[in-house]
Amino acid sequence: MLSRLFPRTIDNQYQGHVLALWLFAPVVLLKTVMGFNVAGLNPWVTSRYILQTADGVPLDGFSAYGASVVVFMFASWGLSLLILALLSIVALIRYRAMLPLMILAVTLEQVGRKGIALINPILSSGDGQVSAGFWINWALSAALLLGLALSLVKVKKASAHG
Repeated sequence: MLSRLFPRTIDNQYQGHVLALWLFAPVVLLKTVMGFNVAGLNPWVTSRYILQTADGVPLDGFSAYGASVVVFMFASWGLSLLILALLSIVALIRYRAMLPLMILAVTLEQVGRKGIALINPILSSGDGQVSAGFWINWALSAALLLGLALSLVKVKKASAHG
């Protein structure tokens, strides 16, 4: 398994299950868009707007300083997410031997944030509503964990002498 995560050569020879690619590609595309938007690079959507709508963060209840710190940290995370997603796209296109490692990296980022939320829970706003981001993140976590397992599975190639 370690040889899959850390191949001797990083070429375009992917050896895992093809379904892992089909799970990872849309997740990476979604994370690319998320990173682009959250980092504040989209001129039509601000990081602040995403925080308030998709994630349900009541920034208007914060001091101006507190809101600016939260928006900055959110946008900084978005930039990191965008860079990770762009590296994943490079792996999908050119360096497929690196896919198990990239799927692991994206999975650790995704599931790691869920773990951090357990250690440092965000208090409920009291309205009983769950944000869209909550469900999207759980779906991405499940897809990534399945994709990681499938990328590490050794697939038998059909022999030419069969």
